[in-house]
Amino acid sequence: MKKLILASNNENKIIEIKDILSPLNVQVISLKEAEINVEVEEDGKTFMENAYKKAKEIFDIVSDKDYMVLADDSGLAVDALGGAPGVYSARFSGEHGNTKKNNEKLLRLMENIKDRRAKFICAMVLIVDEKNTIRVQGEVEGAILEEERGKDGFGYDPLFYVPQYNMTFGEMDSKAKNSISHRKKALVDLEEELRKYLQGE
Repeated sequence: MKKLILASNNENKIIEIKDILSPLNVQVISLKEAEINVEVEEDGKTFMENAYKKAKEIFDIVSDKDYMVLADDSGLAVDALGGAPGVYSARFSGEHGNTKKNNEKLLRLMENIKDRRAKFICAMVLIVDEKNTIRVQGEVEGAILEEERGKDGFGYDPLFYVPQYNMTFGEMDSKAKNSISHRKKALVDLEEELRKYLQGE
């Protein structure tokens, strides 16, 4: 079985990615489970830059090179805000990971704005070994509501409305969300690329 370290300390994200990857014959462990206590500074200008930086820094410190390293960077891009909060999604309010303040700021900025279009973006980088790196990106389109709906999910999920399902990510159970999310789309592409690599070994 292939072994994969997920370069994240975000518990919600870890649960989501493990769940989506569960059908694969891959052992997925978090940084905590690998006993790696590192916080990589996410100072890239794009989601892909941040994902690669996280994956590379963790890969470089893992002594067992049988491990692949997967990192992602994801966030919300709102059309009317010029793509903000973008790479600053987790710290939009100035305080990292404060969902309540982030959502409040987003709603404040979106007051009286008619164009509510937005998308969640997930960039993923999998460093297979020294010579092979896989990069993929998934997106899901929706709109920002004027108030939160639903208690599930995390982050901006209660504000992110998906028209074809007539509900927010915050109203979906994990199975429904994980079947259509930006992370799911990125992982589907990642799995396809990884299969090609494994078949070519």
